[in-house]
Amino acid sequence: MNMLPVVVGVLSVNCYIYYCEETKLCAIIDPGANPERIMDLIKKNSLQPMYILLTHGHFDHIGAVKELKELTGAQVAIHREDEGMLTDAVLNLSAHFGRETVQVPPDFVLEDGDILQIGKTSLKVIHTPGHTRGGVSYLGDGILFTGDTLFRGSIGRTDLPRADFSELIQSVNEKLMVLDNSLPIYPGHGSPSTLKLESITNPFLIGVESE
Repeated sequence: MNMLPVVVGVLSVNCYIYYCEETKLCAIIDPGANPERIMDLIKKNSLQPMYILLTHGHFDHIGAVKELKELTGAQVAIHREDEGMLTDAVLNLSAHFGRETVQVPPDFVLEDGDILQIGKTSLKVIHTPGHTRGGVSYLGDGILFTGDTLFRGSIGRTDLPRADFSELIQSVNEKLMVLDNSLPIYPGHGSPSTLKLESITNPFLIGVESE
């Protein structure tokens, strides 16, 4: 599989490096912390970052954006609804934890349905609001990165500012569970799963059928 995971930060965020096996071009998804560990993995596999892609704007998912952009020159992208969270410590919640995480403005903003070409592979942007207004998932070649929208056995928190439980459930049901249920999912925290497993065992999704 053309993906490398690395767990970063005190909140154990799953950062993923999705790459084209032929060209070695890659995207860094949710670099929340530990830029040196992420760079070690990139260098070890002779990869060349094109993009730094964010599933949403919470501080634990964006903490290494600025440093990685400086190190790699990769373009930073986030959904337009979460754009302000990159440069506002109150919006990204870091101010509430005494961290004051402020990164850099995005090079461009994402919209639902956008396709990001990475060498000979690609990622499709799926807008999945609910955990944040601009939360997205990324659909790659036989793989789905769900950020903090859908976890193994759970869903993202909705007791935070800019979150909405009903909207999150709608995003999961109407945007994710309609995809091929054999797709493996790689969430922002915790272990991987599949859409089929979540449709059967996830207490928030029991009774929801996917194609």
